[in-house]
Amino acid sequence: MAVPFFRPSIGESEIEAAMAVLRSGWLTTGPKCQEFERDFATFLGGGVEAVAVNSATAGLHLAAEACGLGPGDEVLAPTLTFTATAEAFRYVGAEPVLVDVEPSSLTIDLVDAERKLTPRSKAIAPVHFGGWPCDMEAIISFARRHDLKIVEDAAHALPAHRDGRMIGSWDTDACVFSFYANKTITTGEGGMLVTRNPEIAHRARVMRTHGFNRDSFDRFTRVGANWSYDIVAAGFKYNMTDLAAAIGIVQLQRAHEFQRRRQAVAESYLRDLAGLPCDLPPRAPGDGLHSWHLFPIRVHPDARCGRDDLIEALARAGVGSSVHYRPLHQMSYWRERLSPNSAFPVADRYFDGAVTLPLFPDMRATEIEEVVSVIHKALG
Repeated sequence: MAVPFFRPSIGESEIEAAMAVLRSGWLTTGPKCQEFERDFATFLGGGVEAVAVNSATAGLHLAAEACGLGPGDEVLAPTLTFTATAEAFRYVGAEPVLVDVEPSSLTIDLVDAERKLTPRSKAIAPVHFGGWPCDMEAIISFARRHDLKIVEDAAHALPAHRDGRMIGSWDTDACVFSFYANKTITTGEGGMLVTRNPEIAHRARVMRTHGFNRDSFDRFTRVGANWSYDIVAAGFKYNMTDLAAAIGIVQLQRAHEFQRRRQAVAESYLRDLAGLPCDLPPRAPGDGLHSWHLFPIRVHPDARCGRDDLIEALARAGVGSSVHYRPLHQMSYWRERLSPNSAFPVADRYFDGAVTLPLFPDMRATEIEEVVSVIHKALG
């Protein structure tokens, strides 16, 4: 039985929403983007503003720019993440300082972060790895103690929460979500920057579309001199389309349903893979909710087959898998920028055995059984 690594959950409601936009005559940033932003802010709560963009990478760049980060500034970021987390800060000239991760949660290790602080440290970029919600109280306390901006990478985290608060509603400078095809909700490509700071929200809206002082929908629908606009900054082309937003509106309505389905798959894995020579991801803390974007395991060094052998066995059986992630400090570009004697023992140990198993809302029981069966044959 072939089991894909991921299969999107797109229904007739999403298709109808996209068709309605196609028939409307307005395809780019317009009323559906505004509706999606309002819905998303309401969904998170906490008085946030939401700014729709064409990718989470764009959102991180806008957040870095709006926070005033620039050349000479350093940003603490976990090494176990996708390169976009770090590279977005390079776009503004800041320097990411890579930090090891905690063994269980695989999120940023604040003890290692403290060791790597310098007078140039201006921000911290926690990543809610795989959908596990970071300890936001600890991160906010750390940031306030050291006068750091906080830009959360929540690409994996919708609708995770911690201590009764949704990720994205905490008192941070910005939090960025991804709606890429395999994320917990999707617009195909897209993202959302959320913030409780109206100045950051305003700056992000200006900069997402070339530094215009008015958005396109306002210019072309308001009576009067609709041709008139000003350029107030050298901005970017990061706006979301109404076509994407229409899909996102429907997907957002299904976010909790998707999480429950993902949770059910994860619980099956946690039960059926227990006792094998591999580390399984932790459940969310008792007061939190895991979005279960990913199900990463770590094959033990003394297992009868290694990580690469397990991936090969899964592939032979028609089961898709991946690795999240090769740590950034092992990548050529980032390795060349490291301080001498940098060490990341937890991330290195995890990566040596890392395999990410298929997990998606519409995963069938027979597909879960097939994945489990292959792993038992390989590791049992």
